[in-house]
Amino acid sequence: MDPSRALRQSDASWRQTIAEMHASGRQAVLAITGGGSGAIAELLRVPGGSRLLLEALVPYDSRALTAFLGFEPGQACSAETAVAMAQRARERAAKLAPTGAHLVGLGATAGLVTDRPRQGEHRCHIAVATGAGTDHCSMVLAKGRRDRPAEEDLVARAIVLWLARACGLDAPSPRGLLDADDRYTEAVEQTADPIEQLLAGGLTRVTAWPDGQIIPSAPAPSVVLPGSFNPLHEGHLLLARVAEDIRQQPAAFEISVTNVDKPPLAAGEVRNRLAQFAWRARVELTRAPTFLEKSRLFPGATFVVGADTAERLVATRYYGNDEERKAAALQELADRGCCFLVAVRVDGAGRVRSLADVAIPQRFAHLFTAIPESRFRLDSSSSDIRARRQAG
Repeated sequence: MDPSRALRQSDASWRQTIAEMHASGRQAVLAITGGGSGAIAELLRVPGGSRLLLEALVPYDSRALTAFLGFEPGQACSAETAVAMAQRARERAAKLAPTGAHLVGLGATAGLVTDRPRQGEHRCHIAVATGAGTDHCSMVLAKGRRDRPAEEDLVARAIVLWLARACGLDAPSPRGLLDADDRYTEAVEQTADPIEQLLAGGLTRVTAWPDGQIIPSAPAPSVVLPGSFNPLHEGHLLLARVAEDIRQQPAAFEISVTNVDKPPLAAGEVRNRLAQFAWRARVELTRAPTFLEKSRLFPGATFVVGADTAERLVATRYYGNDEERKAAALQELADRGCCFLVAVRVDGAGRVRSLADVAIPQRFAHLFTAIPESRFRLDSSSSDIRARRQAG
């Protein structure tokens, strides 16, 4: 008996598998070309599909596939193209899903029975991209064994089963859909540790979600609170909430693993600092120690800073005593649509410092907005906390 026909006979089990996928907590974007688009209907035939499926795309024409990938693939139906589709689908999911979602991107590409002789093999390649890496499988179908509807049905079900694995289910392998003279392979590609890649210079930014998921391709936040957060304290968290309220956008913290005049942070230290934010806030890890470099990673962002930081931003001594260099840097920040919310800060001498105490050049005054002291004032600092810990 055809295994796919046998699987269809277990309709209750099939529907249960899809229901468990919907309830898995994953959110997915699917991109399917060449065959197998029936997988979308299979998923939506069972109630609750909106909990799993963010979007499903069928970039069928070669021009549509090129537009989706952002490049022209060497071969439309290949494992490499399926992997690229899955990774692009996951990037798309990151733009659509709420912060901290468990994201899955699926890419599938097939070459099946057509209305003209096919020179190559009848085959399909399916890939899923998650935070742990990219898994993919390939099937070569015996020519002449199945008509187009049968091949379509088989590939659609294989896509659902492969996606079920990415949803954390102990689902059967798509191999079980095949006959003895079909061929099947699968492979797992573990993603290199994003933190290690960042420290090695292979990445310039990675995002750590509150649930611990770390990815290199999340959409840039609109409100960014930079700092070393060594340690994080309640003042930082309160300032983020105030900034969110002012801008009506979620805020992310940012830690640069490189520093202008210090060695880069070690991987262990980066993880220790991230651990403070678990289930509390999103963190951007970057290789951008200066605000000019940060603006290139976060164009259009509002940076949330204390008055002491604002003072350094406009102090000529931080630009090698070169007024033109300072003006050029501030102009680039303006050109990138960046600006600053400035909080009142008590400095090391106990003086209350606000934006009014900072000599902002008139030309760039529009870049800076004060957070009223009535809404927030930062008296504590991480350095004070460290000093108390060392003393006590």
